[in-house]
Amino acid sequence: MPDLSEIIAGCKKMEKKSQRYLYDMYAPLFLGIAFRYSKSREDAEDILQESFVKILTRIEQYSETGSFEGWMKRVLVNTAISHYRTSQKHDFHKDFDNIAEINIENYEMGSSEFTRDELLKSINQLPPGFKIIFNLYAIEGYKHREIAEILDISVGTSKSQYSRARALLQTKLKVLKTEKTK
Repeated sequence: MPDLSEIIAGCKKMEKKSQRYLYDMYAPLFLGIAFRYSKSREDAEDILQESFVKILTRIEQYSETGSFEGWMKRVLVNTAISHYRTSQKHDFHKDFDNIAEINIENYEMGSSEFTRDELLKSINQLPPGFKIIFNLYAIEGYKHREIAEILDISVGTSKSQYSRARALLQTKLKVLKTEKTK
């Protein structure tokens, strides 16, 4: 298999073999990332496919100064956000007020207590608005200001929804922990 710089050069020349190499290298990782932003595996696969189409048609825009994987992840996350917007149409406040505020001051999540699949399943059970903000902030490392700009919401809404998502996730993990110890 050629190295990454050769694959990128081949993709810029629209070589099918290089495009296949790139897809095969990154599809498993990117499917996992897409799944964090979607409702189902089918949605995640749609996001993945749409992302690769964008990556391959816009590969000339990659300046080769930063991480190529980072550039591709940015395309993937932006595609997932667009997909979310299309399916949700600013549904951030739906049912959020029905979720009770939980005191999270004295509770710390112990990630070693849970498997990766248990954590992913718990995150995927969050309401869609909570899920996307939790993923962007806690997993992707975006700042609340950036999230607010991306999703066209206020910084306060981003912070509030992250806090509620975290509290709800902690509650789900407490229940899971109790079930596991029985």
